[in-house]
Amino acid sequence: MTRRAKPLRCDIVKPKVLVIVGDATETVDTLYPYYRLIEGGYQPVVAAPEKRKYQMVLHEVKPGWTITKEWEGYSIDAEIAFKDIQPEDYAGIFFSGGRAPEYIREDQDLLRITRWFWENKKPMASVCHGVEIPARAGIVKGLRMATVAKCQFDLEVCGGIYVNEPCVIDRHMVSGRTYHDSGHFVGPWIQMLDAQRGA
Repeated sequence: MTRRAKPLRCDIVKPKVLVIVGDATETVDTLYPYYRLIEGGYQPVVAAPEKRKYQMVLHEVKPGWTITKEWEGYSIDAEIAFKDIQPEDYAGIFFSGGRAPEYIREDQDLLRITRWFWENKKPMASVCHGVEIPARAGIVKGLRMATVAKCQFDLEVCGGIYVNEPCVIDRHMVSGRTYHDSGHFVGPWIQMLDAQRGA
């Protein structure tokens, strides 16, 4: 007699995890962890300067180019504005890449939230230009992080340590260089979220 598998329940309250975006957030940087969170039993909550639709972009360095070429990607709806976030309601935070971090890093509510997650030792993750947010928040001094090579200066000028590897884990921060590293660093970050909730 074979045992029937238990049906999956979709009505269970799932831990919420912030995914930080803005206009010109990189599409793959954002959607890979977004869907991995759902798969892992979490509720990703997209957060941005305002609660509205945001335009994501595609980034690639084309042969013969020395800088990144950019195209429009999908759009994504932000469910909550930074100013309305109560960080204690969330299990972790993810800083997506693209050009968005260049301007959203000046948002004082985002900096407040970032510092809260660091000080309270909650699982944090960053990819590519996402490093500019924790760097601006002043939490990277002595912290080993991966990021895209062009952001090495942004990290180091704020006291961080640049590591050119696909997955860097230092305390409760997990980081990768670009979306090409997603298969290396997103899994360990989700494992850190699992450990926190005792899954």
